[in-house]
Amino acid sequence: MSDVKITASIVLYNTPRSQIDSVLKSVFESGCVEILYIIDNSPSDRWRILENRNEGDSKNTKIRYIHNENLGYGASHNLAMQEAIESGSVYHIVLNPDISFGEEVLSALTNFMEENKEASYVLPKVVYPDGEIQYLCKLLPTPGDLIFRRFLPKSWGKKRNDRYCLKMSGYDKVINPPCLSGCFMFLRLSVLAENSIFFDEGYFMYCEDFDLMRRLHRVSKTLYFPGVQIIHDHQKESYKNRKMLIAHIKSAVRYFGKFGWWFDRERREMNKKILQEIFLDE
Repeated sequence: MSDVKITASIVLYNTPRSQIDSVLKSVFESGCVEILYIIDNSPSDRWRILENRNEGDSKNTKIRYIHNENLGYGASHNLAMQEAIESGSVYHIVLNPDISFGEEVLSALTNFMEENKEASYVLPKVVYPDGEIQYLCKLLPTPGDLIFRRFLPKSWGKKRNDRYCLKMSGYDKVINPPCLSGCFMFLRLSVLAENSIFFDEGYFMYCEDFDLMRRLHRVSKTLYFPGVQIIHDHQKESYKNRKMLIAHIKSAVRYFGKFGWWFDRERREMNKKILQEIFLDE
């Protein structure tokens, strides 16, 4: 692996200790991350104790703990990414607390990005704790895509959803979708800095990853790489919690209001391009 500086950030909000321990274990054992930014939006700063890890072996990842009011998911990660850029970091990883991975993952992703200089983002293969794959490569969504996924029985929209999630790609090769999950974002910071592309802080939670990925896809490749995999213990909170559902709907309204509801030329062109690439590769 090239000798490059890598940073990472996690946003906490009343996050269970088990999740924190798991994701920190993954980051520390990778031996790749120089600074881990922990942005804690919880009411109390009880997790400031995590800074005590800085007192150990100097080779360990340094924790930079930031406790502040709940600014929202994207705004909180922006704080970390801005500091990371100022510190000279080359790559930055936006992590959900419910992520875990083996020690080989970050080295493999760094090597992949070093070999693919035109890429600003890479997502590895993502699975549930039981090993089932998560289909996180997507077309840019239409309002209908999100409505079918959230409110109608799965059997009614299966064909449409399979297309939306690009299942025909097989998830077994590198592809360049215009929309990928934000649960684990391995980012080339120079592309963000040079193009002033960061999370839109108008989103409090949800859809900010779709928005960021779309803008990155305009100027670079946003790649899926199945050579390594991570575990995402995704709980789909907006399916269980009315407050989270309302937040999701508000973010979707902002997203489509910004880029277009049913008429969106850029969406049509980006989606057409990835579908052509997938089918030509078959």
